[in-house]
Amino acid sequence: MNLTNPTEEDYLGIYSIMFWTLTLIGVIKYICIALNADDHGEGGTFAMYSLLCQHANIGILPSKKIYIEEEDLVSTHPAVTRRPSRLRRFIERSIVARRLLLLTAILGMCMLIGDGILTPAISVLSAIDGLRGPFPSVSKPVVEALSAAILIGLFLLQKYGTSKVSFIFSPIMAVWTFTTPIIGIYSIWRYYPGIFRALSPHYIVMFFITNQKRGWQLLGGTVLCITGAEAMFADLGHFSKRSIQIAFLTSIYPSLVLTYAGQTAYLINNVNDFSDGFYKFVPRPVYWPMFVIATLAAIVASQSLISATFSVIKQSVALDYFPRVKVVHTSRNKEGEVYSPETNYILMLFCVGAILGFGDGKNIGNAFGVVVIMVMLITTILLSLVMLIIWDTHVVLVALYFVPFLILEGTYVSAVCTKMLKGGWMPFAVSLLLALIMFGWYYGRQRKAEYEMANKVTLERLGELLAGPDVHRIPGLCFFYSNMQDWLTPVLAHYIRNLRSLHKVTIFLTLRYLLVAKVDAKDRVAIRRLGPNGVYGCTIQYGYADPLDSEEDELTGLVVGALRDYITEEEEEVALLEEAREAGVVHVRGKMRFHIGKDTGFFDRILLGFYEFLHSTCRSALPALGIPLQQRVEIGMLYKA
Repeated sequence: MNLTNPTEEDYLGIYSIMFWTLTLIGVIKYICIALNADDHGEGGTFAMYSLLCQHANIGILPSKKIYIEEEDLVSTHPAVTRRPSRLRRFIERSIVARRLLLLTAILGMCMLIGDGILTPAISVLSAIDGLRGPFPSVSKPVVEALSAAILIGLFLLQKYGTSKVSFIFSPIMAVWTFTTPIIGIYSIWRYYPGIFRALSPHYIVMFFITNQKRGWQLLGGTVLCITGAEAMFADLGHFSKRSIQIAFLTSIYPSLVLTYAGQTAYLINNVNDFSDGFYKFVPRPVYWPMFVIATLAAIVASQSLISATFSVIKQSVALDYFPRVKVVHTSRNKEGEVYSPETNYILMLFCVGAILGFGDGKNIGNAFGVVVIMVMLITTILLSLVMLIIWDTHVVLVALYFVPFLILEGTYVSAVCTKMLKGGWMPFAVSLLLALIMFGWYYGRQRKAEYEMANKVTLERLGELLAGPDVHRIPGLCFFYSNMQDWLTPVLAHYIRNLRSLHKVTIFLTLRYLLVAKVDAKDRVAIRRLGPNGVYGCTIQYGYADPLDSEEDELTGLVVGALRDYITEEEEEVALLEEAREAGVVHVRGKMRFHIGKDTGFFDRILLGFYEFLHSTCRSALPALGIPLQQRVEIGMLYKA
């Protein structure tokens, strides 16, 4: 909704709202506070949820754990020395509170992905729409087609990695943040030198007193001034905290303040010329250079949300709350710099679809505003929990943060909800679809975890199974893959009971991912005995730059070499190991599936059937290890849903 007859006081009020929104949310909330709530360098709502799960027993799933380099190989649960807060104890005891917390994190992640769809669409579309100023004959379909083509090219570049792409884009942003404030200063000098008196909050109060309901509805448009803040937080894995803080405070923030001031100064002298506030305040002699710069800057803005989407997908896959997709580390120096091919191409289809489907940048803007402020409100809630549970901040200081931002962002949320039928439904539909996928995956993983816990194979149980009179130890070396550190998978009992055998040398192999580039050779493999003769446990640690798709002989040689060193003084065991390797090597992976029968409840039939569909289409939990097909064995196991 636009003001029908905007006045000078109206524009001063709008600029004051934008300035204080940018200052409070951009500088105070994100730059000064939120960037400190990182999870091993990763930012965003799901990173904060992961951080909370690491410091309190509030996770729902016994998720795949990701380790830092300093953690001990055997002990995976660091001791908590201080007494937990009452809030933490309440959340840990209440399954409802834990599920609500997970749902909040899921919604935040889904909204950010919705942001990743809409930011490229609206940024590039708005920039290319500048063609229609000098050339009114250029039709909207032409603008849409050009915008779609630019975005397709951008998505095709993603496989080269953020650092290579950002190397191209860095000069563009430098030019953008330098030129737009210069034009802003020129516009202030020419049209309205007294614009900075609008920094007084008095103008905000007068704006709402004068415009009342219309003023409240206009908040749905002013929220777009802070659109990149959440992406800046989610992109923390691609850039360092210090670099983001320096770049924002020294260039982005001053540039935006001066640019918005210049646009406001222009509009005060051209009160009805608000349909395209940016291009119309650009002086004619520099119009085309600014058009090129604006288009390139829109591509950079799109890149930031694409990178943020890769980051949140990687975080949710690592926590086992999202179906496994391929995640490629594109940098050997920065763990957070990732690329996901499946995510990239699906995101591309949605972005192009948003441009061709909505067409009008105003409708995309309505959808955009809904996404932006909803994810910011979720960040405020999770950040308050981080302050209370992890940082142990005094409740009064937390209240001084939480209450003002809840009021500010809550007011914005109430305003953007009025645009739900004018395009705002689109991000909610995408978020709902993603949330359904995540919930279906989560429910299946939870049921599977419950079964594994109830039927886990302890070392005592393994000894009993092997002591059976009809169980034989057959020649050969078997690598049995397991993701469990403290006990063995139920697939093992299923395997022994049905095949009545186990190889003479069996190594239960667990792969452990560390947040480092490469693991030193001396720390790469850890061996331990598991009780029965010829049965060992082995943990292989690897970093994000370690190649895991090497030849099978290299993996076998690595583990066998470490085992030989471990049992070097036991000649009989060494001889047994060499004999087993000569007899042949086999790699066994278990695959547990739900059996959905006629007596399965309706709810389980739908959700577990959906989980099985997701599980059958996603990638394997184990990385590609270069194992020859003839040495691979999969042991399937059905259990009643």
